[in-house]
Amino acid sequence: MRLNNIGYLLKEGFRGIFLHGFMSFAAVCVTVACLLIVGSFSALAYNLDIMVQELNRTSEILVLIDSSLSDAEARSIGTKINLLDNVLQSTFVSREEALEDFVADHDDDPAFSGVRAEDLRHRYVVVLEDNTKMEQTDEQLRQIPGVVKTDAAYELAEGFSTIQDVLHMVSAAVIAVLLVVSLLIISNTVKLAMYDRRDEIAIMKMVGATNGFIRLPFMVEGFTLGMVGAALAFGLEWAGYDALVQRIAAVDSLQLFSFVSFQELLIPMVMVFAAAGMFVGIVGSWTSIRKFMDV
Repeated sequence: MRLNNIGYLLKEGFRGIFLHGFMSFAAVCVTVACLLIVGSFSALAYNLDIMVQELNRTSEILVLIDSSLSDAEARSIGTKINLLDNVLQSTFVSREEALEDFVADHDDDPAFSGVRAEDLRHRYVVVLEDNTKMEQTDEQLRQIPGVVKTDAAYELAEGFSTIQDVLHMVSAAVIAVLLVVSLLIISNTVKLAMYDRRDEIAIMKMVGATNGFIRLPFMVEGFTLGMVGAALAFGLEWAGYDALVQRIAAVDSLQLFSFVSFQELLIPMVMVFAAAGMFVGIVGSWTSIRKFMDV
């Protein structure tokens, strides 16, 4: 195909957007609505995953140290704990600090009024990088000389891991369904535009135009409409996300919900919206025009 033909077809593609203004406007609106739904759910799923990860880090392993060791020897064990691959952080808690916590928890119980610091052990509170490996890490902690006992909340860690797995599967399924529904809606919208132009396509076929020559303007039109819709949807998503996060922060005095800033989502969102806009625009146009090519 010659360059002047390509230029002509591109020009016709852009001209078609304004020539059929109402259908172009409808296609853009449908694209914006669908991508807003997909983008909003994706952002929500990402934030929920971050929240579950933060909650998962509350699952700790309590490591009790041999009471016969001196303070310096007990503190030296922290170096060995931190050398383990799955350990994110270990915090040393002395006997005196453990007593303060114990008294705070049992202040109203006279049965524990005589407890002294010497009756308790030095300990470490260990936070893991990956709680799915808690059992293996717990076994490694017990093998360290000077460690007499560990206390790990396996059930809690497994519960958080299960929630995270379910969240990932549900998110992937819902996003996939939303994308398919979006493609079908946009395809049908574009198909209405094609139906309005069926006579134009038939005339081009009868004068000898090739399928590629006929398709290209519609592909250009679909691509342009898809990208315009994606850009508008992205801007609305950004503004809506920031407004919603500020609103939640204003009413959530207990800080129960923690949402990341949109800047953290910026690059993935740009890629997703651009790819989705391109996909639904080109594929929607391609699938919609096929039935009109047989004249």
